[in-house]
Amino acid sequence: MRILLFTGKGGVGKSTLAAATACASAAAGRRTLVLSTDAAHSLADALDVPATAEPSEAAANLWVQHVDPRERFERSWADIQGYLLSVLDVAGVDPVAAEELTVIPGAEEVLALLEVRAQARSGEWDVLVVDCAPTAETLRLLALPEALGWYMTRVLPVERRVVKALKPVLTRAAGVPMPEDSVFDAIERLHADLDDVRAVLTGPETSVRLVLTPESVVLAEARRAYTFLTLFGYRVDTAIVNRVFPTEGADAWRRSWVAAQERHLEDAADSFAGLDLRTSVYRASEPVGRDELLDLAASVYDDADPVAPGTSVPPLSVRTTSVGAVLSLPLPLAHQDDVGLVRKGDELIVSVASYRRLLTLPSGLARQRVAGARVRDGRLQVRFTEAAAPSDLVEEAL
Repeated sequence: MRILLFTGKGGVGKSTLAAATACASAAAGRRTLVLSTDAAHSLADALDVPATAEPSEAAANLWVQHVDPRERFERSWADIQGYLLSVLDVAGVDPVAAEELTVIPGAEEVLALLEVRAQARSGEWDVLVVDCAPTAETLRLLALPEALGWYMTRVLPVERRVVKALKPVLTRAAGVPMPEDSVFDAIERLHADLDDVRAVLTGPETSVRLVLTPESVVLAEARRAYTFLTLFGYRVDTAIVNRVFPTEGADAWRRSWVAAQERHLEDAADSFAGLDLRTSVYRASEPVGRDELLDLAASVYDDADPVAPGTSVPPLSVRTTSVGAVLSLPLPLAHQDDVGLVRKGDELIVSVASYRRLLTLPSGLARQRVAGARVRDGRLQVRFTEAAAPSDLVEEAL
């Protein structure tokens, strides 16, 4: 199965290009589901079909779905929310206000990823095209499964044992109901599901496609997205520059735009060197409906297979050299001054701007110490030596 994730700054045309790619995939005879996790729900508008919460057939071999995050929220969060409501009830909080307080901001969007995973695991589709939320929201969502995994493996087991041991005392002393095993079980199920989401979305069958327009602000955001997505292990294989002005027949006003766009296209070629870089010309009218979307896909992909994997940077690797082991993590477009590195115990914490990834070291490296680190050729290289390391060694920055 092939999975394509489309993301980009709001308003650059990612929903339209996701829909066009799905139409081309279906026209090639593949059973294709194009699914939106974007609250704006522009996908059905591009296809000119009604939006539905379950997959509905839009054309031969093509189905479309707008995920209903509320329904998924109720299925995955019910036990946890029930406990929180009981606590707020004891505290005398108004039931209506309590209902609002137990809906964590952003939780619905996160749980929408569970529907992506369910469709990917269903075996019904040859191709799954996902119209993701705008870049910033997508980055937060895709970073969550790994962050939650740290909490689940280190904190939750301790909390569960403490609550079990002290539950009678705490309940009598505080008068607040302590969570039952069903609450912890629900959290663990949610973690397992989100962990599987990450496995699906970082697997070799999945690629991210960045959509941008030839503008300085949009290009800057796309560059950051490329770095951050790669930091968390997602494969970016294509960048599509949308709404490029045609050069022929331009008047004086449009020629100034063409010149500005040409400079940004050169920057994009440098920024995304090694990726499949494609362009889409600015059309006289908005492409809506299957026929126009197929025409758009043909202009973007030419004769290439629209769902074929493009080139992507090699993933995290460890190699042995004459001077010790080297862990190599791709960080395209990152500068050494932007990257922070902390070693604590058997973990490396890599930070780029406001994003952090926790890497649990393999047992062979965990027994060694960090001898040096640098960012070179778009990769963070961390060198280890056999010398024994303190059990709680912290090394800051590069």
